[in-house]
Amino acid sequence: MQIIADLHLHSKYSRAVSQKMNLVEIDSWAKKKGINLVAIPDWTHPLFFREIKNSLQETSPGIFSLKNSPVKFIFATEISSIYSQGGKVRRIHNSIFSPSIKTAEKIIKEFEKRGFNIMSDGRPIIGLSARGLLELVLGIDKNCLFVPCHIWTPWFSVFGSKSGFDSLAECFGNLSNEIYAIETGLSSDPIMNWQIKELESRTIISSSDAHSGPKLGREATVFVENSKSQIPNPKLSSNFKFPFQDKQISNFSYTDIIDAIKQKPNGKLKIGYTIEFFPEEGKYHWSGHRACNIRYTPKQVKEKGLICPKCKKPLTIGVENRVIDLSEKVLDKKNLLFIKNKAGVTFVYDKQKKRCPFVSLIPLLEVLLEISHSPTKAAAEYERLIKEFAPEFDILLRKSYTEIEKAGGQKLKLAVKTIRDRRVFVDPGYDGVFGKVKIFPENNITKENKQSSENQPSLF
Repeated sequence: MQIIADLHLHSKYSRAVSQKMNLVEIDSWAKKKGINLVAIPDWTHPLFFREIKNSLQETSPGIFSLKNSPVKFIFATEISSIYSQGGKVRRIHNSIFSPSIKTAEKIIKEFEKRGFNIMSDGRPIIGLSARGLLELVLGIDKNCLFVPCHIWTPWFSVFGSKSGFDSLAECFGNLSNEIYAIETGLSSDPIMNWQIKELESRTIISSSDAHSGPKLGREATVFVENSKSQIPNPKLSSNFKFPFQDKQISNFSYTDIIDAIKQKPNGKLKIGYTIEFFPEEGKYHWSGHRACNIRYTPKQVKEKGLICPKCKKPLTIGVENRVIDLSEKVLDKKNLLFIKNKAGVTFVYDKQKKRCPFVSLIPLLEVLLEISHSPTKAAAEYERLIKEFAPEFDILLRKSYTEIEKAGGQKLKLAVKTIRDRRVFVDPGYDGVFGKVKIFPENNITKENKQSSENQPSLF
């Protein structure tokens, strides 16, 4: 049994977000995707908080839903802290998880008392440090959870090359032990985060940071029942079981979710695996300067330096370079296990199996667009498949190739197989430009980019 959760997204009250993004829209897209639990986003915004109180009903402690909907909601919102520390301007985004409406109200009132402009944006900008915000939240309710968002994004994250820190301890000081989890962001995957010493004991979660309905679930975290047993070595045991459970878990609480994130050994749930973007598709994976069309691999950064050769301004140092700079080790294929389940889905493990595995996917709409080359046709086919066949995650992760071919044709079957095999072609993103992931050779990028992508650690 499992819960597919997207724990970071935004509403229409945040800047640069679709005006359709209300609770009904989020609920609708969660059903299409096959997502069981979503964040209640932007809940510090007074207008949206009023909508939340009027629309959602509590179904179990700390878990909510719209009337007659199977989709569950949990309070989780992003806050932007912009402040000076150590002679540098810091821009750090963090998520606050609240166990109840009552606690959420207390946090909102404290923000208002301190003069924070929470009406201006669903993701408010405050002048309080990341550590100060953590201290404030835990002072209101110790059952809140505090998670640094998209921790490698250059401009707005705890490890960001432009405004972050070199360690969680540097950012959060004596409260760093209250950071139980981090969010990977679209430009990094668990492999990259496994290389960081400070993250060895911390949970890795993945979320979409969606600004529109179709973007829900482009990354997600999957909770499963906690059997309180160690993952056996698949090389040694014929009884090896993947953390992949078909049935949904319907009865769970806020505490169950938080205990799983905190890795409580006797908790009802645990994190079974995460669903990831291919990180090369993230818009800050490599380094470069968008205005001058300059993009560097990590090796080129080391060889050519940090300054744009055209305009002589500093490059935006990408996530892969930043990870390398802070890593104590570099993981490659010999340090990993790539293991397929019965559906042919490739799970990626660290070789010692100390960490939760992950799978990498391409959203179904992107797959259908590559097949049809028409946004209109892709959208129509998406709706048909969801209505007549199965939710998106069922198609990408569970359905047999025979079933997929029958419902969507041979090319869709081949596309899903390519994704499950991790044999995609990548053209990495840089400096705010999303990368491109291609499935079919005839749609591939240049030979040069294909060759450079072969060294990317996330590919099979």
